[in-house]
Amino acid sequence: MTKLPYPTIDVPKNWDRGGLPAWTYHSPALFALEREKLFLTHWQIVGHECDLPEPGDWLAFDLLGERAVIMRGQDGVIRAFHNLCRHRGARVVDGETGNCRGAIVCPFHGWVYNLDGSLRGAAQPRSFGAMKREDFGLKPIEMDSFHGFLFIRFSPGPQPGIATLLAPFDADFASYRVQDLVPVSVPNRASDLPVNWKSVRDVDNEGYHVALAHPGLQDLYGRTYRDLYLKNGLSMSIGWYGDTPGRLWSVRNYTRISPERTDLPGHLQKAWSYYGFFPNSVFTMTPEGVQFYHDIPLSEGMTRLSGRSYRWPHETRQQRLARYLAYRIDRDTSVEDQQLSIWSNESMMSDAFEGFHLSDLEYGLRRHHDGLRRILPVMSLAVAPPEDQIAARNEEMSCPVQGRA
Repeated sequence: MTKLPYPTIDVPKNWDRGGLPAWTYHSPALFALEREKLFLTHWQIVGHECDLPEPGDWLAFDLLGERAVIMRGQDGVIRAFHNLCRHRGARVVDGETGNCRGAIVCPFHGWVYNLDGSLRGAAQPRSFGAMKREDFGLKPIEMDSFHGFLFIRFSPGPQPGIATLLAPFDADFASYRVQDLVPVSVPNRASDLPVNWKSVRDVDNEGYHVALAHPGLQDLYGRTYRDLYLKNGLSMSIGWYGDTPGRLWSVRNYTRISPERTDLPGHLQKAWSYYGFFPNSVFTMTPEGVQFYHDIPLSEGMTRLSGRSYRWPHETRQQRLARYLAYRIDRDTSVEDQQLSIWSNESMMSDAFEGFHLSDLEYGLRRHHDGLRRILPVMSLAVAPPEDQIAARNEEMSCPVQGRA
């Protein structure tokens, strides 16, 4: 078995094989707490520096009522701001990506901002009396980067800086040279799924289902696939291909065409590797390219599956063809996972559902649930409190009575 250079955590003996109770998947009050205490306070990946090559280039990112714009300034620095004008709150940019030539102009009343977010001027400034421009720049959002990937969080939270959080992945990201990535021709992909976001994560957090549910992945690397657990909500999964020619058309041709990457360390050669971080994001790396995907909740019953894809510069025809075949395999896998997520989410509404009983191969799912319970202890209750009491009950469970052990 290939030795992997990660500080992994072993599956404990006699661990509790249960998961979250069904009510946590369809409670609007709990979802409101997830918004406040989980998603807005944890790092979200928004793109890569290569998505913003020129001054004025921007990416938009919306999350549960908050709107961000990430923009490269005239000085080359990338910054993140709330995507709302300081006048009446209109979006200063609209869409997924674009370029502001020299300045950001609010489409509502024409307030003008410099590319560093400072206010250049309001339309008809005399009508505002003694207004100081320096007090009305775009509001900044905390941003961090890791090997060129860009992360934001809307509110302070428990996670450390990205370089510290993702340190166990540092050597692999450097080996893949992800700092040098460029976007593919259609980098963004998104689809909406009528499920709670946790149902998507539940499927993605374990490889026990690969052998039966994903014939393409099983044909490619299922014999060698491994899930690994690291500290601080990190996970790493990996599988190696090439020991068999593959039976399925895409797999057979992929294993034949995928170029050798002798520049990579041994454990990453002929490997598909996945790097996950809490609560909802994953990087996927293959010899031909890199992508990230995340599950963006829209409501307690709707989730947007979104992500962006990248390739290496100076791509050869062989690399491009292998990347296309990898995309076909991954596309089929995504469709399969979406159906599993729907079936799993449906069960949460059934009176016959009696909870999870997990395999050691599904420990990643339990670990994710434990991470959620640490932040929102109300999730540990088997029976749902009344909707109008969930927030208060969570606050009570988060703040034990002083003096009590």
